[in-house]
Amino acid sequence: MSLFGIVNFGLFCIAVMLLNATPGPDTAYIVGRSIAQGRAAGLVSALGISAGCLVHSVASALGLTAILASSASAFMVIKLAGGAYLIYLGLRMLCSRSARPTDSAAVTDLRPLPTIFWQAVATNLLNPKVILFFLSFFPQFVRADSPRKTAAFLLLGLVFVLLSTVWNSGTAFLAGTLARRAGRSPHARLWLERLVGTAFIALGAKLITKN
Repeated sequence: MSLFGIVNFGLFCIAVMLLNATPGPDTAYIVGRSIAQGRAAGLVSALGISAGCLVHSVASALGLTAILASSASAFMVIKLAGGAYLIYLGLRMLCSRSARPTDSAAVTDLRPLPTIFWQAVATNLLNPKVILFFLSFFPQFVRADSPRKTAAFLLLGLVFVLLSTVWNSGTAFLAGTLARRAGRSPHARLWLERLVGTAFIALGAKLITKN
């Protein structure tokens, strides 16, 4: 594929799928919402993550990502905000469920789908690793002498979003199905949610403390 100077397009698609298979904050949020609220919430989370990736794609094409990555202070603000947000989500999940472990409270901590969507967008946008990913990954698949680099970045970003949406939707469906089965056992559901909440806190702490 040589459109807009894009090279090694097949390799790009394979790399995107492999990267999506690597657990991270986005996957944790999708799994967490799927477990807490079912497959519909998980699918909405996946769409929110995709919307965040779309914003990153446009920012990368317009050069905003490079500006953020070159500014130590701006990057640190995003890093701290992203880590704190993940820790907040993890604590909220742990506290809401540990205080209400019975089956009669299974409907607590339900969030409207628009709220879930925008929280997913925030989870993605506040992850500084995503900024660096778009900055370092996409240029490898565009010729240096391409006169239409902006169009190439936008096209690669669109492909990235489409492939990620497919993968994340599958993750949401699987997690939601497992949660539904676990829902027959209140204790199993409780421990699933505690596990995901702990993962949120660990990811947030790692994001804040890692140089």
